[in-house]
Amino acid sequence: MPLITVSLIENVFSAEEKAEMITRLTDTMVDIEGETMRSVTWVRIEEIPEGQWAIGGAALTAAMVHEMQKG
Repeated sequence: MPLITVSLIENVFSAEEKAEMITRLTDTMVDIEGETMRSVTWVRIEEIPEGQWAIGGAALTAAMVHEMQKG
C-alpha cells in the first residue's frame, strides 16, 4: 500500500489545490500499478509553518513563495 507524503509551506496552496494534488497523485499510482491500487493509496499533506522551511539558508514565508510563483 503506497503512502505518499507531500510537504508544503503553510498558506501557499488553497484547499482546492491540495485536493487536486491528492487526486492526481492517486491517479498517478493507479496509472503505474493498476486500478486495484486506488483503494489502498494514501496521500498525506503535511504543512510546515511559515518561516520553518528554508532554502539556501533563508527561511521562507508564504508571501515569498507567492512572489516566486509570479516569476
